[in-house]
Amino acid sequence: MRTIFGRGPSLQLRLFITVLLSLAGIVSDARFHLFDGMRLYINTFASPLLHLASVPRDVVEEASLQLSSRSQLLKDNQQLQQQLFLLRSDLLRMAELSQENRRLRELLGSPVTQDSRKLVARILSVDSDPFVYQVVIDKGVEHHVYEGQPVVNDQGVIGQVVSVGKTSSRVLLITDISHALPVRVLRNDLRAIASGTGNINELTLKNLPRNVDIKDGDILVTSGMGGHFPEGYPVAKVTRFANEEQSPFAEIKAEPLATLDRLRYVLLLWQDAKSMGPLPVMSSAATVSAAQPAMPATDKNKSATASADVPHQEGRQ
Repeated sequence: MRTIFGRGPSLQLRLFITVLLSLAGIVSDARFHLFDGMRLYINTFASPLLHLASVPRDVVEEASLQLSSRSQLLKDNQQLQQQLFLLRSDLLRMAELSQENRRLRELLGSPVTQDSRKLVARILSVDSDPFVYQVVIDKGVEHHVYEGQPVVNDQGVIGQVVSVGKTSSRVLLITDISHALPVRVLRNDLRAIASGTGNINELTLKNLPRNVDIKDGDILVTSGMGGHFPEGYPVAKVTRFANEEQSPFAEIKAEPLATLDRLRYVLLLWQDAKSMGPLPVMSSAATVSAAQPAMPATDKNKSATASADVPHQEGRQ
């Protein structure tokens, strides 16, 4: 005689089956990449939701801009005029230095470094897991984004793309504990590996001897040895160097130059110009050529005022 409430498998058996299926799924995805297609569809499906979730923030930002006082706008306009003047003078000098660098490389027989192509992307969301430092940007396969692509901003290196959807992508920050980046010390060209520590404001340089020539305040830049990041982009500044006798290696900590906890806009880099296709990009050569002709005095105020309406690329979100 069957009872109304049938008795199923025990809780222990159900837990064991669930754990076994989970392990099988993890191994299959790690070794055979069985869920890559499913992950792409999930990212594509979630992309409109992320865009929709960012609408309230955009509305609040727009309202705050509209409520800015006239005096604050005039002050910002004056500051932007000064910054624009300094940047234009630097760009004029950069054009000459770029030509000189090209001539010297040709003289030495070294390959000439091509300018990377760039595209601005906006941060849509931040990973809620406190132990994972990842962000989602509003560019994907439609914009020729690819896995492993370097991501920077106006302060330094941000991270690299680890997952790509149709209209959005996921970026792993350099301070994530699973990330490592080949760097060199700008002062003496010493090469090292900067690893994430799980702290948003800290990197570590591992396995370096106690007598290594590194000092507090040294600037670390990308070495170009890893194949993902182009050479010469600023990464971090050394904040601690300790060589205790009981340890065979030096303890070296560095702080990222980019403020990773206040990101709003980032730059995607393409080292191969052909891989990006005909998309409009920010080219440093075009910027230099545009900065060379003198600007009439009557147009300076208009240009500075227009610059005030363009959102700044902040170091963090």
